[in-house]
Amino acid sequence: MAKGEGGEQYSNPSLLNKPVSSDGLTLARKHENGNRLSVCNKICYAIGGAPYQITGCALGFFLQIYLLDVAQLDPFYASIILFGGRAWDAVTDPTVGFLVSRSPWTRFGRMLPWIVLSTPLAVIAYFLIWFVPPFEDGKVIWYLVFYCIFQTLQTCFHVPYSALTMFISSEQKERDSATAYRMTVEVMGTVLGTAIQGQIVGMANAPCLPGPGDIDLSNSSLSLGLNASGPVISLDDTKVAYMIASGVICIIYVLCAIVVFFGVRERKESCRPRSQPMGFFQGIKLVMGHGPYAKLVMVFLFTSLGFMLLEGNFALFCSSTLGFRNDFQNILLVIMLSATLAIPFWQWFLTRFGKKTAVCAGSLSVIPFMILVVCMKSNLIVTYIVSFAAGIGVAAAFLLPWSMLPDVVDDFQVQNPDSTGHEALFYSFYVFFTKFASGVSLGISTLSLDFAGYISRGCSQPEEVDITLKVLVSAAPIALILIGLIILYSYPITEEKRQGNRKLLQEQRDNEADSESDSTELALMI
Repeated sequence: MAKGEGGEQYSNPSLLNKPVSSDGLTLARKHENGNRLSVCNKICYAIGGAPYQITGCALGFFLQIYLLDVAQLDPFYASIILFGGRAWDAVTDPTVGFLVSRSPWTRFGRMLPWIVLSTPLAVIAYFLIWFVPPFEDGKVIWYLVFYCIFQTLQTCFHVPYSALTMFISSEQKERDSATAYRMTVEVMGTVLGTAIQGQIVGMANAPCLPGPGDIDLSNSSLSLGLNASGPVISLDDTKVAYMIASGVICIIYVLCAIVVFFGVRERKESCRPRSQPMGFFQGIKLVMGHGPYAKLVMVFLFTSLGFMLLEGNFALFCSSTLGFRNDFQNILLVIMLSATLAIPFWQWFLTRFGKKTAVCAGSLSVIPFMILVVCMKSNLIVTYIVSFAAGIGVAAAFLLPWSMLPDVVDDFQVQNPDSTGHEALFYSFYVFFTKFASGVSLGISTLSLDFAGYISRGCSQPEEVDITLKVLVSAAPIALILIGLIILYSYPITEEKRQGNRKLLQEQRDNEADSESDSTELALMI
């Protein structure tokens, strides 16, 4: 079918003159049917994206406020943990991608063993991140070490899983469909992560501590930690709640890994031999030397940095600046739920108007709500409405990068037909830059709060803290998103070029199938 559309422009003359045997037609039909994925295959593949988003959402929304208000670390040390962990995580991505690209093929595939073997240790490290150790002197080292260990092990899960997209089918349409399933599950994962972490912790939210300016609160039930029914909620109760939430997330993590392992069949690469293994820095030069990939990475580096600034500071903004200390977890849940519902719309939009247009529309749609949330007066109902509307734009940030990456890999394969087996490198370097952006955003934002005079568990914050939070959730993200969209303007893979690449790759695969058929016929004759 791919050869029939636009065949005059992209056809191969040798294919037109070659007689087609019945065995060749049978093989071609088997090849075409073998590349189709059932709904069950797509769902099992998509479920593998949930652990990364569930844990990432819990860490992104809640780790900063956990370190400051529950572990009660100084903001300076919290910024070291957040930046150090993410920076380490960023470094491990290309390293793991390099190791995965050199991994031998096993009877389970090349990507799936990484996913299964990394899971048990990853969940242990994740649980220990949310455990407050019974000592003070080494607390910073405790969190930094286990945060780095978890990020490393999660990378060993997520980089092979991301590259698995290229091995579940050779058909671009099937990969795009599987990616849409995956993005839907991943956004549902963010809803689940926000719900589990937010609702469990929200039921045991320790009260704020009145400062010198909170005289009116000093004798209130809030300062005494009393709720409507009377029992005291202590900081120890909050610590236990965080551990319960992390335990539930660990169970889900393990179940998702099991579903992927037993529900997804990794297809071996084509009969073309893989390129000779290359060195680490040679791999960097290879992927970053491909112009469309470098531009795409820069686009999503800036846009991801903007959305991560919003994500990492929105919980503190809701609880400290807007005063919704007991409702911020519900506001976050509304954003993620809205994003989940909007995924099918963006999938339709990108197929109707193109992926490049969808990125622009999705990124720009969230900007008015970023401005509105900091300009309006504190009003819970309005905040819920604004959050729901903003979630529609957040959905585009989830779906579109992963939908566009296979297009860049296909473009590389068209331009470099003899260079194969580097898919993991492309995915790992993309993850590297997004995680580096996350580390920079969390480190800078937490350090900015330290300079502004943030008060741990304070019922009110200095005006400088409120101004800083408004900049971190509005002005700075908007500027970064606009820079990313300016770079996107020069992104060269249009819908026409994408379709052309698809046809050329299909012809390459048809040639390989014909060669395989000829070899089979020759062997039978002999």
